[in-house]
Amino acid sequence: MPVRDVVSWNTVISGYASCGFSSRALELFVEMQGTGVRPSEFTFSILTSLVSSACHAKQVHCRMTRSGMDLSNVVLGNSLITMYGKFGLVDYCFAVILTMKQLDVISWNSLIWACYKAGRLELALEQFRTMRASELLPDEFTCSTLMSVCSYLRDLEKGKEVFAFCFKVGFVYNSIVSSAAIDLFSKCNRLEDAVRLFKEHEQWDSALCNSMISCYARHDLGKDALRLFVLTLRKNIRPTEYTVSCLLNSVSIFLPVEVGNQIHALIHKLGFESDAVVANSLVDMYGKFGFVDNALNIFNEIKTKDLVSWNTIMMGLSYNGKVSAAMELFKELISVGMPPDRITFAAVLLACNNGSLVDEGMEIFSLMEMEFGVKPEEEHYSYVVEMFCRAGKLEEAIIIVENMPYRATPDIWRSILSACAMYGDLQAIEIVATKIMERSPQTTLPYLVLSQIYQMNGRWESKVRVRKAMENRGSKELIGCSWVGIKNHVYTFESNQLQHYGGKDIYLLLNLLVWEMETENNDV
Repeated sequence: MPVRDVVSWNTVISGYASCGFSSRALELFVEMQGTGVRPSEFTFSILTSLVSSACHAKQVHCRMTRSGMDLSNVVLGNSLITMYGKFGLVDYCFAVILTMKQLDVISWNSLIWACYKAGRLELALEQFRTMRASELLPDEFTCSTLMSVCSYLRDLEKGKEVFAFCFKVGFVYNSIVSSAAIDLFSKCNRLEDAVRLFKEHEQWDSALCNSMISCYARHDLGKDALRLFVLTLRKNIRPTEYTVSCLLNSVSIFLPVEVGNQIHALIHKLGFESDAVVANSLVDMYGKFGFVDNALNIFNEIKTKDLVSWNTIMMGLSYNGKVSAAMELFKELISVGMPPDRITFAAVLLACNNGSLVDEGMEIFSLMEMEFGVKPEEEHYSYVVEMFCRAGKLEEAIIIVENMPYRATPDIWRSILSACAMYGDLQAIEIVATKIMERSPQTTLPYLVLSQIYQMNGRWESKVRVRKAMENRGSKELIGCSWVGIKNHVYTFESNQLQHYGGKDIYLLLNLLVWEMETENNDV
């Protein structure tokens, strides 16, 4: 083109931006200025969608001011609010609002979404009330964002009010609104309402099915999630990265690994293997099934590893007893300059716990807040306490529990009680058991441990007294349970159950296997 005006430049910049070539679009913007063409308001509205950091956002805003743009313009103002909202700069969003002469629905939607993204949930609800006072009618995006706010707050009552408003104005069967409503009902433990709303939709789309699949997975209904996924494929609804991620999360707990392998094959077919969220879900799935090599291979193939990737593989290694590998990855994470978070330290402390690395664990625990600014939480204290218990250092474990800034949970005291029972410390068992009874009176563990230790020491009267106390409190005995997955069925065996699925035949077969193993051991 012999002559390129601002419209020509805007068109090609917009084309690169819409195709995902952000760097090239920014280069063209600089090149346009070098030719003497002055940017327009539309040029800057494109740039606001390309910024990659808070600092970059402020630079674009400054450039707009220097170029003499009318920042009171509603289009530019909305672009700035969305830009700052992406980085959680809520105060800057309000500063832009104050310069605008007129606000439309998009302005309020952008501001409410910015508050929600920054975690300022009550502020988001307050902006909605202000919006209603200005007599502007909310649209579908407003309602879906508000229901997301209520989902995060687990506030079913406020969510119902928003849902009733959607029903009143006719938004209830909009796919985006219904997806947000299903997510709200799911997180507030109203599965039946989520299912009812989903079944009322005649037309399915990806967003609606994703929410319902996620809902099933969250409520431990892996088979229902998989069944719905198959139905979406039959209806030619292309799955998204979020869909397969939800499925992998449900497979890793409730369905056989063969199903996970099939989904993994589908991921390659769909071209999702390079997506970080999908890759992290695969690492998590294989880690929970114990296929550590598969998890490591997928982790190593991730080109851009975020902290979630590192945390997922480290937690998988720790759970599977690969202590040295988890510790090496932690050192590698620190060396690449990525700051660890609370999940990272939980994975490392779990590895130290499983590997009985008391000195290394205490060193990492002491550096959490001092060097990395991560305040230890209950989970970290529980791993440290269990680490000391396994090493037989019961006094140190009790001192940590008594000095921790949180109220010790019954689980922490149970770890100490189990260790005390292992080492036969009667006095410590009585102290710890009393603490557990005070905090969790319905649990049977302290009564059973006391009864057993009294019997071992010949204190029969004390044993009878503990048994009667357990009966009087109505404590229910915890029943052990084992899961065995065979093809598409998961069989559950409870310790006090004589018959199950296959009846006595299964137990006869198990007894035969035990007898064969004992015979082989005797032969050796």
